Amino acid sequence: MFCLALVCLPLTLIWLNMETLLVFLGQDPSISHEAGRYAACFIPGLFAYAVLQPLTRYFQNQSMITPLLITSCIVFCLHVPFCWLLVYKSGLGNLGGALALSLSNCLYTIILGSFMCYSSACSETRAPLSMEIFHGIGEFFKYALPSAAMICLEWWSYELIILLSGLLPNPQLETSVLSVCLQTTATVYSIHLAIAAAASTRISNELGAGNSRAAHIVVYAAMCLAVMETLILSTSLLVGRNLFGHVFSSDKDTIDYVAKMAPLVSISLILDGLQGVLSGIARGCGWQQIGAYINLGAFYLWRIPIAASLAFWIHLKGVGLWIGIQAGALLQTLLLALVTGCTNWKNQADEARKRMALAYGT
Repeated sequence: MFCLALVCLPLTLIWLNMETLLVFLGQDPSISHEAGRYAACFIPGLFAYAVLQPLTRYFQNQSMITPLLITSCIVFCLHVPFCWLLVYKSGLGNLGGALALSLSNCLYTIILGSFMCYSSACSETRAPLSMEIFHGIGEFFKYALPSAAMICLEWWSYELIILLSGLLPNPQLETSVLSVCLQTTATVYSIHLAIAAAASTRISNELGAGNSRAAHIVVYAAMCLAVMETLILSTSLLVGRNLFGHVFSSDKDTIDYVAKMAPLVSISLILDGLQGVLSGIARGCGWQQIGAYINLGAFYLWRIPIAASLAFWIHLKGVGLWIGIQAGALLQTLLLALVTGCTNWKNQADEARKRMALAYGT
């Protein structure tokens, strides 16, 4: 929590100057203004999220899923009226959406933190605040930085695609449609992320216990779930592509454009599901550095050049940008699958046991 709170400080400065930064990058001034206001209103939620993520991992690593589920349900039931009140009734519009997200993040953190502090189920793993927290900062950043690079390199490439869409003719339409598509994949990605988190936790636990065969079985189970889930969702999106745009907009041009993009988005759901779970497996095995290199190559040496070429040189516009996204996801999936398929799980278990021995001085 301490380390992530430190990371939030420079992020806060960037978000406070978001409008100026976006205009400097050539974005439409009106869009930049709204994005800057939204980012500033979400700053409280950023710090709450920095506390929430370690809390979530604390419960996940002990297989205490029930508190997470109950807390999520409570916050979600409150988040819907928060959004309605702050977006529509208060007249804040976009700013109300940011404030609702911030409020929900804070509420989620308070409930989960209270459960950790006062529940008897956490009595054996609950530790008091002390100077000892500073002893593990070096080890934390050793794994956190490449892990963050692995994830950020992927998500920043999506944001870069959005910035490129703002440079196309009719940036309002292009940015709106790309945002709808990315929001759809991000929403569905939460399902992939849940499977990936479960796989990461189980694999790391099994490797730490020396159970290489069990860790290998988790890989097969997670990939089977990913394949079934992505096929169902992508097929549903493809069948309902003409209704897809109505969920986000009442503008006819946007709805028609989204329907045109729906087949490409359905393919992206499959690729995102596979690479998302494979990324979780990589994190569970401690391959953060390998994952960071794969993401750097797949997205910045492959995805972005293809997307920019198709959009601006071949004049495919938003369709070209999305094809570039798929090209990067395909290469990332193939490389992660290759690394996973060539893994010696017995050696992975032995290395995990050695790391534990070094950590505890035994």
